[in-house]
Amino acid sequence: MRGSLLLLVALSLSAAPSYYREIQPLLQKHCTGCHQPASKASGLDLTTYSDFLKGGKRGPAFLTDKPDDSITLRYLTAAIQPRMPLGKDALPDSDIAIFRDWIRAGAKDDSPTTTLDTQPTVYLQPPVINSLRFSPDGKSIAVSGNREILIHSIDGKTPPKRLQGKAERILSLAYSMDGKLLIAGGGTPAQFGEVQIWDTNTNTQLRAATLTSDTVFGASLAPDSSRIAVGCSDNTVHVFETATAKELYKIGNHEDWVLSTIFGADSKRFVSVSRDRAAKIIDANSGAFLENANLLKTELYAIARHPSKDIIVIGGEDRYPYVYLLDRARNMKIADDSTLVRRIERQDGPITALDWSPDSKLIAIGSGSPKVNLYNTDTGALIASCTGHAAGIYTVAFSPDSATLATGGFDGKVRLYSTKDCSLTRDFIPVPLSAGAQ
Repeated sequence: MRGSLLLLVALSLSAAPSYYREIQPLLQKHCTGCHQPASKASGLDLTTYSDFLKGGKRGPAFLTDKPDDSITLRYLTAAIQPRMPLGKDALPDSDIAIFRDWIRAGAKDDSPTTTLDTQPTVYLQPPVINSLRFSPDGKSIAVSGNREILIHSIDGKTPPKRLQGKAERILSLAYSMDGKLLIAGGGTPAQFGEVQIWDTNTNTQLRAATLTSDTVFGASLAPDSSRIAVGCSDNTVHVFETATAKELYKIGNHEDWVLSTIFGADSKRFVSVSRDRAAKIIDANSGAFLENANLLKTELYAIARHPSKDIIVIGGEDRYPYVYLLDRARNMKIADDSTLVRRIERQDGPITALDWSPDSKLIAIGSGSPKVNLYNTDTGALIASCTGHAAGIYTVAFSPDSATLATGGFDGKVRLYSTKDCSLTRDFIPVPLSAGAQ
């Protein structure tokens, strides 16, 4: 009898809903748009368990001894008006039951504890290169690795500096214009996204911000270094204050994953591109949606901006790069093509990487094919094709003097080309390979 009772108790405990796997995803999907650090409606922040536990202006968010009297459940069931989530369909009874059962079981936080492994990553083979960027002085190049950023000297005469962080993957890199800061965006798949801010003089991490439950994409830094924008797989864009890593706001104008962002030349606007086909122009101060920059065609993956003007080039699934002005005679909330400057020729694969040379004369286009094409920005004419990769390209970057193009992708090797004729000047594997690696 006692054994059966213990078994029933054990089954009951094992059936309790998980905060990490069930409650947190529901909060992120339905609630954190209003209840997050930037807005904190009713004084309630639901982005972390500790903030959920604190509650808001109406008191504790949940009462474990009286689940149905918990404010969370009373708002979800419309016992208190207005019913939550505000302005959306009511949650299904099954989802409300998950909240009720979790609170009744003690409202525990079962999120996995993530500790920073201080041991250098060991590589048995070259990792996929997702991002690379030249330092503003042109003396080094930052390359994404696994759980680290590697800083290589351009001449390759010294070992790389290894900047280790928490995020398993680094998917985007950006330097401040003065070269004092390095920004990284990435995360650990199915766990968290992260924005990292590094001091390039000391190679130490100044601060970091954790967000969402998956990796984040396309981190960009405003030219005045005041803000960082990053895209997410929950269809949102998050904007942070660089000096504090505090989230300023989150916007949800997109209808699919947001894969890249870029700020305007004066830092007052930014553009985000998404698999929903839109390049959306956003007011960087308020987060207000201004208009779509483009006529919607196919999924967009990449964006780059003219070095001094508000002109962008975008590309994605349909393999055509489009050059657009960000300003038009009058705002058009419904996208049109009145600001289209030109459409460059079709690439050999979906466009995955773009960059605009600092001297404004060239646009580099990487795609699913193992080559990068260089185009004249004034005419759209092909200048040269940089070849040698064994597979698709994920990142391209011009040197500050526009004389060199760096490329990286699936085959795990960085290649440096002369932009005059795409002749290869150097190639290297950016990570140290373990003895016996293939």
